[in-house]
Amino acid sequence: MPHPLPSPRFRLSLPALAVAAAVALGAFGPAPLLAAPGKGPDTVADVAEKVMDAVVNISTSQNVAPSRSVPTPQLPPGSPFEDFFDEFFKRRQEDGTEQRSRRVSSLGSGFVIAPDGYIVTNNHVIADADEIFANFNDGSKLKAELIGRDTKTDLALLKVKPDKPLTFVKFGDSEKLRVGDWVMAIGNPFGLGGTLTVGVVSARNRDINSGPYDNFIQTDAAINRGNSGGPLFNMEGEVIGINTAIISPSGGSIGIGFAVPSATAQPVLAQLEQFKEVRRGWIGVRIQPVTDDIAESLGLGRPRGALIGVVTENSPAGQGGIKAGDVIVRFNGRDIKEVRDLTRTVADTMADSEVEVVVIRKGKEETLRVKVARMPEDDKPEGAKPAPDAQKSPPKKALGIEMSSMSDDLRKRYKIKSDISGVVITDVDRSSPASDKGLKAGQVIVQVGQEAVANPADVEKQIDALRKAGKRSALFLVSDGDGRQEFVTVPLN
Repeated sequence: MPHPLPSPRFRLSLPALAVAAAVALGAFGPAPLLAAPGKGPDTVADVAEKVMDAVVNISTSQNVAPSRSVPTPQLPPGSPFEDFFDEFFKRRQEDGTEQRSRRVSSLGSGFVIAPDGYIVTNNHVIADADEIFANFNDGSKLKAELIGRDTKTDLALLKVKPDKPLTFVKFGDSEKLRVGDWVMAIGNPFGLGGTLTVGVVSARNRDINSGPYDNFIQTDAAINRGNSGGPLFNMEGEVIGINTAIISPSGGSIGIGFAVPSATAQPVLAQLEQFKEVRRGWIGVRIQPVTDDIAESLGLGRPRGALIGVVTENSPAGQGGIKAGDVIVRFNGRDIKEVRDLTRTVADTMADSEVEVVVIRKGKEETLRVKVARMPEDDKPEGAKPAPDAQKSPPKKALGIEMSSMSDDLRKRYKIKSDISGVVITDVDRSSPASDKGLKAGQVIVQVGQEAVANPADVEKQIDALRKAGKRSALFLVSDGDGRQEFVTVPLN
């Protein structure tokens, strides 16, 4: 059954996000305090005055066990200090001095999103904490409960129990941001609470390789250590990002900071509030980018979409008719321009919902219907069904690739799993384009030109067909011995 809808305190913000909680935080009771539209960089004092009390300092503490005791010095037998050191270290062990844990603290930022005490921060701010406290602008301090966290987007949702309704802020639409728009960050850099900085949006959709759903807002508003988890506001006083990371050789701001967009954060936080965890969609595929060469081989005209490399057996994708070699260009009504678009869109889709998926297969568009499942704990595709052993044939060579039919000897030599079938590469000319593309002995050619191959003759036949069709390169689907597959284009000339 589909998951129940989230709490009514959330309102839908992006119609394309069909998440179990694809809704926006903000309708938690009375209308939030908002400032009148600002005048760019002339002043942000009016906006800051309205939102400052909603920004909090997050302090945490935890007990840390000692790394290990100091070893007893190794002294030569009969040394005059031998008895002294033996007695000293024995006494430390008996009184527990070496085993004492120590208490460490850390500081970060956060902001209130509901008058009844919900607070947003970064997961890394509160990770492993024994106690969490929210310190408010008026000097008050409340103990916070961790409601839920998401390591993949580095977000956490906290809850305090205030005596009276808290000042709070609402989310804005980060999708409307443009490069050059003015933004304002408030946080707790280096423990200096209530610090405000102003800058502009330097870039959007930044991938900094911190996780599978990277699409950060880059800003030159000064963000330093301690700003993590704090809000990034637009000039209307709406939160359009959560400050998360910086690039800095020194640890201080050099004008390159990153914030999680509100469009990414809202559905995650909504699910944390409802389920105390994030329930992402899953269809069971491995994907790779569409390069210029791959686009030409597939007749796409230009690079776009996400290329399917592996389809997990009995997965939603497999049951819906998606095949390796398909290029997904549209998913659940959203255009897929690159790999990251598909990753985020599938994750944001509600489990058990049936969606339309538009793929390009052999140069033609096809529309399929796929029932999305919930992402499992360990998203690793299963291997394909083992194929019958191919008839043995002597090694053959094409495009600088020496290849042989699969055999028990080759499986043993290259440690190829029993469920992998195809043509084994036994050698590659170092001066050949195939070598430049990374092909090497021990890999298995699974497809050529999106057609399965079982022996070297099949490979040669497909290469000849591609040449006659006027193709400049051949699209190979190759696998390593563990079953990890990828598409590689090899020039035909």
